Amino acid sequence: MWPGIQFRNNPEPSVMKWGFILVTLYLGPVGLLLYVLADKERVPGTHEEFIKPLWKQGVGSTIHCVAGDATGIIVAAVVTAVLGLPMWLDIIEYAAGFALGLFIFQALFMKNMMGGSYWENVRKSFMPEFISMNAMMAGMAPVLAILMMGRDMRAMWPSEMLFWGVMALGVGVGFLAAYPFNVWLVAKGMKHGLMTDRSEHSSATPAATAMPPKLLTPQRIASGENTTPSTGNTRRRSPRRERRSLPWRRSRRSSSLPGSRIPSPR
Repeated sequence: MWPGIQFRNNPEPSVMKWGFILVTLYLGPVGLLLYVLADKERVPGTHEEFIKPLWKQGVGSTIHCVAGDATGIIVAAVVTAVLGLPMWLDIIEYAAGFALGLFIFQALFMKNMMGGSYWENVRKSFMPEFISMNAMMAGMAPVLAILMMGRDMRAMWPSEMLFWGVMALGVGVGFLAAYPFNVWLVAKGMKHGLMTDRSEHSSATPAATAMPPKLLTPQRIASGENTTPSTGNTRRRSPRRERRSLPWRRSRRSSSLPGSRIPSPR
């Protein structure tokens, strides 16, 4: 119940929210702690300033990487284990992780922010994703190889809790290995970090809905771009005041004065 409340009403894009949810499923309280420390705004309206530090941007970039790549690796590992494929086909896990991270989490889900066509985004994201994916695999692969190829064969079967424990440990080590590379990629402008998207949390007024939603990154804020959405609210004259100025009300007031006479109808 408490984790569900934490993920609500925070102005991050949906892709980042789901990224944190997936990593929390893999890492448990550690993933939730990363979300609270790096992305969950303390005071409403301060998200842009809260996520500015580079270390938080690095956390967001690594979360986005691990959510896509690790999910592909885990799904491929389950499929290969159930089908009984030989161990040398583990290259499928690497390919599935890289494909899910590049073609879905990067090029597709971030298309609105990056602009351009889908395949242009694939081309721009290839090298950053390649660096980040290999850094994560450098930490994750040895853990899986050592623990899954040991004496306890339960670590290789998805119906056993040991399998998921080994996967969670591998994802955690992979996160630590990929984090410094993602900080460097964000600092060089090659990858995005955390972002702010208030389009889902602002009131739907005609002026606000006429403008397309814009993701606010620390780079856009630093450039002096206006980040305050226009609400289009205008002051309206009170209906009560309008009724007070009606002519028939003025005539009734004048008829009640001393010496005034109400004309009889003919």
